Amino acid sequence: MDLNDFTRFPEVDKENMLAEIDGLPAQLQSAWELGQTFPMPKTAGVRHVIIAGMGGSAIGADLLAAYAAPLASVPITVWRDYDLPAWAQGDDVLLVASSHSGNTEETLSALAAAHARGCQVLAVTTGGKLAAQAQENGHTIWQFVHPGQPRAAVGYSFGLLLALFARAGWLPNPESELRQAVEAMQAQQASLKAEIPTQDNPAKQWALRLEGKWPAVFGIGALAPVARRWKGQISEIAKAWAQFEFLPEADHNTLAGLHNPKPLLGQIVAIFLRGQGEHPRNQLRAQLTSEVFQQHGIETAVVDAVGSSRLAQQWTALHLGDYISYYLAMRYDTDPTPVTAIEGFKAALKAAQ
Repeated sequence: MDLNDFTRFPEVDKENMLAEIDGLPAQLQSAWELGQTFPMPKTAGVRHVIIAGMGGSAIGADLLAAYAAPLASVPITVWRDYDLPAWAQGDDVLLVASSHSGNTEETLSALAAAHARGCQVLAVTTGGKLAAQAQENGHTIWQFVHPGQPRAAVGYSFGLLLALFARAGWLPNPESELRQAVEAMQAQQASLKAEIPTQDNPAKQWALRLEGKWPAVFGIGALAPVARRWKGQISEIAKAWAQFEFLPEADHNTLAGLHNPKPLLGQIVAIFLRGQGEHPRNQLRAQLTSEVFQQHGIETAVVDAVGSSRLAQQWTALHLGDYISYYLAMRYDTDPTPVTAIEGFKAALKAAQ
């Protein structure tokens, strides 16, 4: 589809995913405000927080953990699996069970383990079995309303967690920084919306560049989970293959894979997400890694995150990736909302029980 013919987007985008992307800044602000109103779980004496979730419900935890790493007074573990690690025992551990639908089986398994082991529990969900089981067992519930896809609720999955950590005193009050992040997203958005022609729209230009290619997205520090988000959005929205990498880790393994298979290497676009305030050695690594890739014939590019803070840069880079994924879906004439392969797999998994 011609990306300048935006009035035709609804022919493909039948459930209006574009509105979800357009509304993300407001969603993030609303989630932060909603998080100030919920009852708090017991946080006194908590020495470790585990956030259990999958897919779109886990990415908010990744974003929080990366943002909070240099700031938080308690360690954070993001758990994408069944059960819980053996050390998760007792009421000095808080499990945040995050499931948009409330029916994610891995997260329900983690909830059951936390309850059996006497951990503190907070359920973050729109409802489902998670809300029901948490209520039955007397755990705190933060229930929000969002009828769309989990990946479109990233503002909730992050903003509510940010509110939890701020209210518990585990983070310095981030309210002004969050407001700046929302404002930076809105300012950037002026050049990314569907009505902005391709010649003036960086997200549309990126979609054209990535069409028919293999995107490999590299992130550092606070932008590492954003690289993961780009990959996830390209896969779920555009139904296209992509990968994400973290620096400095990629320099200890991925860097060696620049020789084979040669026909595939020419189809890769390595995208380096760059922000301010990261370790200078990692910034140097990104530059040198890009140069090595270029020497081996791999196309590379740098995306400079917009904003005056780490939080603003994290969220403007994330929002740009959402728009790119959407316009890539339009180029592929692909409905960005349904995830038939995932739903089919879940049904097969359930039937195999």
